[in-house]
Amino acid sequence: MTSVTDHKYIARALQLAERGLYSTDPNPRVGCVLVRDGVVVGEGWHQRAGGPHAEINALQQAGAQAAGATAYVTLEPCSHHGRTPPCSTALIAAGVARVVAAMQDPNPRVAGSGLQALQQAGIDTASGVLGAAAEALNPGFVKRMRTGLPWVRCKLAMSLDGRTAMASGESQWITGPDARRDVHRLRARASAILTGIDTVLADDPALTVRLEEPAETAVRQPLRVVLDSRLRMPAAARLLGLPGETLLLTGVTQLEQHARLARAGVTLATLPLQAGRLDLAAVLRHLGELELNEIHVEAGATLCGALLRAGLLDELVVYMAPHLMGDAARGLFSLPGLEHMAQRLNLRVTDIRAVGDDWRITSTVSDAVKGESKE
Repeated sequence: MTSVTDHKYIARALQLAERGLYSTDPNPRVGCVLVRDGVVVGEGWHQRAGGPHAEINALQQAGAQAAGATAYVTLEPCSHHGRTPPCSTALIAAGVARVVAAMQDPNPRVAGSGLQALQQAGIDTASGVLGAAAEALNPGFVKRMRTGLPWVRCKLAMSLDGRTAMASGESQWITGPDARRDVHRLRARASAILTGIDTVLADDPALTVRLEEPAETAVRQPLRVVLDSRLRMPAAARLLGLPGETLLLTGVTQLEQHARLARAGVTLATLPLQAGRLDLAAVLRHLGELELNEIHVEAGATLCGALLRAGLLDELVVYMAPHLMGDAARGLFSLPGLEHMAQRLNLRVTDIRAVGDDWRITSTVSDAVKGESKE
């Protein structure tokens, strides 16, 4: 049985877990609070992959006071040896009396075995406290563990009349500086930034994270993923000379054609084609196999529309600017074949907020849309 107190301390553990928003990939963001006799004796969060887990950091802070305490953790303590020893073993050794987890670990290597190990050691356990909030903090990790696929978030910027660029292709800048800074925070939490070769050729983007926050929030550069079915990437592209790594996915199988870009430091992988374009489902399976949790898409209407039609987008983040660009300007998605109201693709808006002079609208793609797209 759980209590209001349990909710209070799990909420605090979630705050701690969020401190690892930019740095734990491919691991989940996890926080832990140790409470003894109503007093917090230790706090910790997972700071980076390969480093101590949240429970270990909290136990180190608590020291001997961990004995008899309740451990509040946002994800079931692990029970297997990975880069670090099992956290369930450490909690048992520390003599904690109770463990409350926000959610069970979806990792098949854990999946309840961590809580079971604690129970077998005589420790009282509970789970499911603020579980939805804990899952929302790690959508990519949870989805990848359950399906093998990453969470795909598509970022778009548009005018009030739904336009993303002038007819000439000019698009800088639709939104204001506050919205653009917000986009860098979205990029920073992603495992990879994905775009298409047409965007690279048209805009020569950097696709890097540029944050102005203090040094303690310094983050790694997400992997840059470019879909280039015919291997048109120029070796002089700006993103190839910037910090971070670039993965190019292509349908070209001739290795001698790969050599030009390999010399520029690009990692290449060949994937199957469908009607001359990369099989997007195969793309996401490949990215899941690389242990990428969250994919941040910044691309044109063709690729964004193809991902939406294929039922492969999980979330849309649209920045809407208070100006009009006219009916000749370009739209958000290429969605041919939608002719009747019954064919509309339904979204569920989860958040709307002002970001400077612009509005950010976050929505998820309904399961009905995904199901229909995959038929």
